[in-house]
Amino acid sequence: MPYQAQHLPQAPTREAIDTLPGTSLLEFGAPWCPHCQSAQPLIAAALAPHPEVAHIKIEDGKGQRLGRSFGVKLWPTLIVLRAGQEVARVVRPQDLAALQQALRA
Repeated sequence: MPYQAQHLPQAPTREAIDTLPGTSLLEFGAPWCPHCQSAQPLIAAALAPHPEVAHIKIEDGKGQRLGRSFGVKLWPTLIVLRAGQEVARVVRPQDLAALQQALRA
């Protein structure tokens, strides 16, 4: 699954995330967030050579349990999962290298 430009209409449950197979990149943020908007080209570039990585873009905010369950405090927060387990995290990425390293973790 390549880069996803749009947030999911509804966030998956934590149970669904914990049982994901393979490698996934969870992106927590909001469409109106300037930090999230500026990170989009970096995220797209990092995911381009990894078509096997599922990109799950989740709109976070007040009352959203999934983000709280992962301890998300700043946007965007990107979490790399392998078989539902966190292996890397990047908060407010500033360069492509940080995202590439997280995807290799």
